[in-house]
Amino acid sequence: MAKPAILTVDDDPAVSRAVARDLRRQYGEDYRIVRADSGQEALDTLKELKLRGEQVAVLLADYRMPAMNGLQFLEAAMDLFPRARRVLLTAYADTDAAIQAINIVDLDHYLLKPWHPPEEKLYPVIDAMLEAWKAAPDRPSADVKIVGHRWSAPSFAVRDFLARNMISYRWYTTDDAEGQRLLTAAGLTPNDVPLVVTTEGKPLINPTEAELATHVGLTTTPTTDFYDLVVVGGGPAGLGAAVYGASEGLRTVLLEQRATGGQAGQSSRIENYLGFPDGVSGAQLTDRARRQAIKFGAELLTACRATRLDIQGNTRILHFEDGTTIASHAVILATGVSYRRLTAPGLEHLHGRGVYYGSAATEAPSCTDQDVYIVGGANSAGQAAMFFSRYARNVHLVIRAPNLNASMSQYLIDQIAAVPTITIHPCTEIAAAHGEEHLEHLELRPVDGGPSRTVPATWLFIFIGAEPRTDWLDGTVARDPRGFVLTGPDLLTGDEPPPGWHLPRDPYHLESNVPGVFAAGDVRADSVKRVASAVGEGAMAVSLVHRYLLEGQ
Repeated sequence: MAKPAILTVDDDPAVSRAVARDLRRQYGEDYRIVRADSGQEALDTLKELKLRGEQVAVLLADYRMPAMNGLQFLEAAMDLFPRARRVLLTAYADTDAAIQAINIVDLDHYLLKPWHPPEEKLYPVIDAMLEAWKAAPDRPSADVKIVGHRWSAPSFAVRDFLARNMISYRWYTTDDAEGQRLLTAAGLTPNDVPLVVTTEGKPLINPTEAELATHVGLTTTPTTDFYDLVVVGGGPAGLGAAVYGASEGLRTVLLEQRATGGQAGQSSRIENYLGFPDGVSGAQLTDRARRQAIKFGAELLTACRATRLDIQGNTRILHFEDGTTIASHAVILATGVSYRRLTAPGLEHLHGRGVYYGSAATEAPSCTDQDVYIVGGANSAGQAAMFFSRYARNVHLVIRAPNLNASMSQYLIDQIAAVPTITIHPCTEIAAAHGEEHLEHLELRPVDGGPSRTVPATWLFIFIGAEPRTDWLDGTVARDPRGFVLTGPDLLTGDEPPPGWHLPRDPYHLESNVPGVFAAGDVRADSVKRVASAVGEGAMAVSLVHRYLLEGQ
């Protein structure tokens, strides 16, 4: 099998030869060093490598190249080798280039020229890139194929599930020649979609998420039936708990119903998270956290929907939709929240066909040069507005409040104000949605009850409210009237212990009314709805789990 490639591109032949020489001297034994003198030549080389089925580990591109600069090349290269780590070379500290690179291509590193001595300035960077690349091996789903209708909720659901789980796929509509060939080969008609063809050539007709996960290489079954710690939910709090639990020696399994990352994983850019001064995408942060948890030995299971929690002595038993169970000493509930559904007429009918809850990144390229409407005034809506402004002709932010000051971080308010294609519609709500095959018009109405107006619209993304997914805890775990899990001092409202509590001590800060069952992140009552606080609570919950286990339960 051919060695993985490290590709470098620079229009200065002397610089190109120099970087290739330094790379070959350090990495030539295990990697093939490929160099190009222009962005187009480098792209042509990548296409040849792709057709031959070879791998590319790292891409190093000079920023200032004629015809196609380094950013344009890296952005195009992502379509061919999305796993390849990306490094931008520049002759001086060009801050604008760095920010642009981070926003466009999720740049992994920014390297100044000259890089001498390479032992100090070049090799440590490439070592880190190669370690990260090797830690996320290719999934066997690179050639998964989907055939479906353009405006179909089930087809969108399949694509969104794969995208959020970072599974590469090829998408064909029923009008595409290749899509028709795949339907014919499977003995199906355009009415039998979505069709998913796995890498092994197995056809799946409108598969469930569990079926899809099983056939595209995601882990869905545990290796054992008893753990020290079960973490329910794969958002920032759950991933933080999995990392700290596994790193501190607990047999840890994380259960996620849909895709790790949660709402934060859908964010196009998180800019107020400690340690990332230039921001980080939710997908990138999620990928790093997932790899970190796995490195420490945590199991991560996908498409696991918990339906009940039972308490049997010192054992906590989780029941799942498929009838299976997992038992453990302790449980951390980190299921987060889901966006609240709008009840305006027409929205439910058009869900997945122009109406979406959360940031449907898979749809962003289709929004090019069109108007996009976003409902919500918190950070998630603001981040989506900035993201879609890169594609859409205009972005309309619809909010019920007079302004964004009460619900959005100031840095996002400032960014939105600086983008002329983003328009804020204050004191406004969605009154109705209209369309047959897909969304065509929206009715916007003043919140004071004034007359509504109809606007043409094909895209509506909704980011409102926060509803915890905790109905499955009925009768076991105490919650507030809105469904958020009560923990610690919030449970101590009188002289009597909380229902179900039998220990002589009070519940720990993040502990529920059931000893050994903790809550972290957005699902916890009165929590701070921020990524950093969720990660912190996940780590804190693990320390409390240790205390609980040491006291003999």
